[in-house]
Amino acid sequence: MNLDDLLASMPFAVHTGVALTAAGPEETVGTLDWDDHRTTAGAALHGGAVMTLADSVGAVCAFLNLPPGAMTSTTSSSTVFTRGVRAGTVTATARPLHVGRPTIAVSVDVRDDEGRLVAQVTQSQAVLTT
Repeated sequence: MNLDDLLASMPFAVHTGVALTAAGPEETVGTLDWDDHRTTAGAALHGGAVMTLADSVGAVCAFLNLPPGAMTSTTSSSTVFTRGVRAGTVTATARPLHVGRPTIAVSVDVRDDEGRLVAQVTQSQAVLTT
């Protein structure tokens, strides 16, 4: 599946401006540009926008680690914010922590243009089989 097809499977991510730049089972990378309609007080990128990027990139990473025919859904997500972003682009890099039959755990680091950590997200994804 190519990057455009992966992203198109998540209309909310597309609508909010998330872009995928690389996708594989060991590492998935995506970006989100700062824009004034994605900000909160003080013109900082809204935490929900950062979490949308992290959740979307983490979900793709989890999806790429699924057995054939399975789907995934986020069951928990924990975010630690470390700095605000008032310009530029944030980049999320997701890597699997654990790939199992009932769940997949993913760690996502979100960094600013200077490589500084903006947020660290750990999420659990349920493995849904039909």
